[in-house]
Amino acid sequence: MMHRPAPVRAVPSTPSTPTSPWRTVRGSAIGWLLCSGLLASAWAADAPAEKPKPIGKITLPAKPEPQDPGSKESIAQQVRDAADKVNAAPPPAKKGKAAKSKPAEVPKMVLTIEAEPKKAGARGAPVPPPDVAAAYKKAHGGLVNPVDSRAATRAAALAAAGREPSAAPHGNSGSNIGGEARWGYEGSNGPQAWAKLSPEFNLCAQGTRQSPIAIDQLNTLQGPAEPLQIRYQPSSAMVLNNGRTIQVDVAGENTLTVRSATYKLHQIVFHHPSEERVNGKTFAMVAHLVHRDPDGQVAVIAVLLDPGQANALINKVWTYMPLDSGDRVRMPAGLLDLNELLPQDMRYYQFMGSLTTPPCSEGVLWMVLKQPVQISPEQLRLFSQLFPYNARPVQPLNGRVVRDAQ
Repeated sequence: MMHRPAPVRAVPSTPSTPTSPWRTVRGSAIGWLLCSGLLASAWAADAPAEKPKPIGKITLPAKPEPQDPGSKESIAQQVRDAADKVNAAPPPAKKGKAAKSKPAEVPKMVLTIEAEPKKAGARGAPVPPPDVAAAYKKAHGGLVNPVDSRAATRAAALAAAGREPSAAPHGNSGSNIGGEARWGYEGSNGPQAWAKLSPEFNLCAQGTRQSPIAIDQLNTLQGPAEPLQIRYQPSSAMVLNNGRTIQVDVAGENTLTVRSATYKLHQIVFHHPSEERVNGKTFAMVAHLVHRDPDGQVAVIAVLLDPGQANALINKVWTYMPLDSGDRVRMPAGLLDLNELLPQDMRYYQFMGSLTTPPCSEGVLWMVLKQPVQISPEQLRLFSQLFPYNARPVQPLNGRVVRDAQ
């Protein structure tokens, strides 16, 4: 039997759905959105959470006038310009894919520049530093020696009060505070140089009747002489350390009458050793009692002092004696009695001379008492410690006559 081949059943194929253009666009959009979301997430992770906070502030002054390149104002301007350039520059472009992790924050340094305030002066001109030496000299009246500082301070105080240091009747034997010519007893301003220190001191070198002198009894004119009429009474006084000696300014009516003229006692000054030399001997000290008459003429009584017993008047004066130059101390009223300084024998040597201190004025009547007065070694030592030497050397006699009053 002949088999017929089985009929082949055709399986109907599923027809392919044609692709719509809208579906294609929609799929592309979905893909683009997905990519955009991923990129946005990455960018969000890369961006800092917040703007970094500065840890300080650069403080710059306002733009100053053109200054020297090395000045502090010029440096501040250079830093300001550099900061402006940095702030004006665009941010750097990002390269490659941003990192997902947040980078560590780097601390920022803060620079603080403080410009000094401008001082008044010429534009662009530097302000010079103060002259300390000049300021110091000005505050102290041109004196730089510490020994004279107390005296200068006292002079300034008197000037502020409208007062002047009292002038010394015994020449310029005062402290000479604030004076231009500063004389002394040794060194470059000693007696040999007094005439060079000021024109007012010319007589110290050119005078012909200068004091002190060396008295030789064999060369004196011996004969009777009028007695000295001395009327001293207890008085008040001011004791001054003028830097060269102890000076006692005496108040009250204490007078000397000689040669029919009456002189009033003004002051006592002391010298160590004695300025006068008698018969070749120099004494331990001398006290000069300086008097003036109404016409300004000067008469001096010189009391020679030698070691021995303590003297009552010296003890009182030394008790109130100031130790610092320029200081003065007032003695109680009535304490000073000049009779305690005079010897019993009032005979004297008499001659015409001068002041023994600058300006060395001549025309001074001198009476050097023959009999010395005793002072204790302790009294002598106290004065000599303050003034080791304050005596002018003896001067030429130049033919003068010395009277030996008998």
